[in-house]
Amino acid sequence: MLLGDPAYDRVLVIARKAATRENPKLRWFATDLAELHQCGRLLDVDDVFCCLGTTIRAAGSREAFRRVDFGYVVGAAQAAAENGARQLLLISAVGADPGSRVFYSRVKGEVEGAVGKLPFRGTQIFRPSLLLGKREQFRLGERIAALALPLVSFLLVGPARKYRPIKASAVAAAMLKVAATEPPGVNVFESNRIAALAAA
Repeated sequence: MLLGDPAYDRVLVIARKAATRENPKLRWFATDLAELHQCGRLLDVDDVFCCLGTTIRAAGSREAFRRVDFGYVVGAAQAAAENGARQLLLISAVGADPGSRVFYSRVKGEVEGAVGKLPFRGTQIFRPSLLLGKREQFRLGERIAALALPLVSFLLVGPARKYRPIKASAVAAAMLKVAATEPPGVNVFESNRIAALAAA
């Protein structure tokens, strides 16, 4: 979507794997994500889209999960802010809360708090519910939920709408729309609002 948007003349990807496509606008750097905090010279950009995250199971421990979801994310955001980026657009998670008893939700909330203190003109936080789409890794629990939740989504109304599953492509579309308007300050977009933005 970024490559197809005329508002962006350059798209820089920093990832742990080699490039998966070619495009004249695309610059791709494969690196160890532990070095993200040192990538400030690469982060000479206006908008930073941070979609980095893992699971405790994939990471192997709570400590490893926190190193990725807090350490790498906040480190990259700090490097971008120090290099003059105007706007951060961050994928968080529904239920993110630094006071949560759930470790995953607590770490996500702590990340939101940390990046919210950085000197971006705008910090856009997206809290999607269960993401639907292709995954490289098979996750049985998520697969079951992805099949079952759409069947009962109509029951999730009012405040519960934010728990409806959402397509990853819809989250991407909403992020791009918000990036274009660049609202100042720290703004949180719950999953139901993300869906509405994507559909608009």
